[in-house]
Amino acid sequence: MPKKNLKGIVVSAKMNNTAVISVEIMKEHPRYRKRYRVNRKYMADNPNNNYQEGDQVVIEECRPLSRHKRWRIIGQAT
Repeated sequence: MPKKNLKGIVVSAKMNNTAVISVEIMKEHPRYRKRYRVNRKYMADNPNNNYQEGDQVVIEECRPLSRHKRWRIIGQAT
């Protein structure tokens, strides 16, 4: 099974080697068919603190690194 990749924006990089990434997806209401935005935050591994707030990044699913971290930043989003 391939690993999931998500694109998002770094909203907090205050922790050491950890960043909080906000990922926005569009959902559709099952009955009314109106589309709406849903935001979800993920804690991701930020090795060497390379990424700062406001950067667009791609995160990849990985093994559990700590209590909350299950994602790793793999690079800048284009």
